[in-house]
Amino acid sequence: MACLLSGSLPALLLALSAVCGVCVGTELSFVTCGSVIKLLNLKHNVRLHSHDVRYGSGSGQQSVTGVTTVEDSNSYWSVRGTGDTFCHRGSPVKCGQTVRLTHVNTGRNLHSHYFTSPLSSNQEVSAFGEEGEGDHLDEWTVQCGGSVWKREEAVRFCHKATEALLSVTGEQYGRPIHGQREVHAMLGPNQHSLWKAMEGIFMKPSESSAGSREYSHIHTEF
Repeated sequence: MACLLSGSLPALLLALSAVCGVCVGTELSFVTCGSVIKLLNLKHNVRLHSHDVRYGSGSGQQSVTGVTTVEDSNSYWSVRGTGDTFCHRGSPVKCGQTVRLTHVNTGRNLHSHYFTSPLSSNQEVSAFGEEGEGDHLDEWTVQCGGSVWKREEAVRFCHKATEALLSVTGEQYGRPIHGQREVHAMLGPNQHSLWKAMEGIFMKPSESSAGSREYSHIHTEF
């Protein structure tokens, strides 16, 4: 099946694109399991980001921030199932479905807990685990208005264990991550907790000539 590839992508995404064959301009309108995407906070115009920099307080785990840079490969996250919720590659993510978001470059999962965030004193959000395996505190429920997570739709991510929402309220870090925004979790929905799927590779289910289901990769503008 086919894919649309535009601009430069990280090595992992280029490796995935190698199996696509001829590229076409067809795109999915919804987010699917196994996709590798960037997430934009609509209020503050920053993309969800992580890197191998640990918090100097709180849990001491890998920090999660928001960045204004569009091209940074450290802003890619893989949409995956949980221990209790199977997420078949290429199937649409349903509203109300619980997923894990795994940081592509470090293999750690988006995570939260009752540690206090360093700048706003909200609930800390970190990246946790090794090679995509962490614990139940890595689980987030997708909150959206219809039956599936549509790419053009603003959605929220509710931390399953604490019921806090993934949020940005604008606080900025100094060195060594100067200018990056704090990402944290807060109780109660508001304009700071709205996110949208942006650039990435979207896994697409397709029917083979034999009638069996196969999967391909849909690339969007970088």
